[in-house]
Amino acid sequence: MADTKSFTFHNGVEIPNIGFGTWQIPNEEAFDAVTIALKNGYTHIDTALAYQNEENVGKAIKSFELPREDVFITSKLPAQIKGYDETFKAFNETLSNLGVDYLDLYLIHAPWPWDEIGKDCTEENIQSWKAMEKLYNDGKIRAIGVSNFSETDIQALLDACDIVPMANQIPFYIGRDQESLLAFCNERNILVEAYSPLATGQILNSPVIVEMADKYGVTPAQLCIRYCLERGTLPLPKSTNEDRIIENSQLDFQISADDLDKLNAIEDVRKK
Repeated sequence: MADTKSFTFHNGVEIPNIGFGTWQIPNEEAFDAVTIALKNGYTHIDTALAYQNEENVGKAIKSFELPREDVFITSKLPAQIKGYDETFKAFNETLSNLGVDYLDLYLIHAPWPWDEIGKDCTEENIQSWKAMEKLYNDGKIRAIGVSNFSETDIQALLDACDIVPMANQIPFYIGRDQESLLAFCNERNILVEAYSPLATGQILNSPVIVEMADKYGVTPAQLCIRYCLERGTLPLPKSTNEDRIIENSQLDFQISADDLDKLNAIEDVRKK
């Protein structure tokens, strides 16, 4: 793919091409982690009400004193919260936690509650999406999307609602590239955001990845994150270690087509 510092949603809103993920970063650590990320050039911060760290994420952004329009903030409607009025309530709680008056991107965190994976919540998701459409049309959110949604989940929104999601945030990494879902989203100009681009560390010791990283003179983590970009997805690496936070954004290299084929052929680590 061509090198670019941002992606553009189908509504014209630009989003920095690497996000700083804050999943599993406790609230008490989130201030320092986000501050380190901002200090080292990240301008795209991804959080969620369910992470329970929005308050310190917001404080870090405010304390860093970048203009609000220069930081792209994503948050998410908790997976267990569904419905029209419920969505407004959760959204307002997120705004209050973060200390901002609008979001750059707001996502439905999952199509079903985490303790009821696979449950059919189609009608409830449609109502939540209609609430998000209103928030978008009212200027409270610059872009709206979903997370962990399958082709069927997305199609249900397309059939019942007015706005095509701008993004679908899914687990995407070497060995789990979700080809069918990626193609479905690409055909509809839905940007795929790649969370857990390092497979929570499970793929960093893969012999193929280690050998190829050595070939390019980069770390396995850098190769994994670059892979996501090469596939046209937006990676969301997470760390609380400053050296790794810096390393994760230093991706000034390209993976050859032959090497991409080798990486695409790696099997999902979860199957082993």
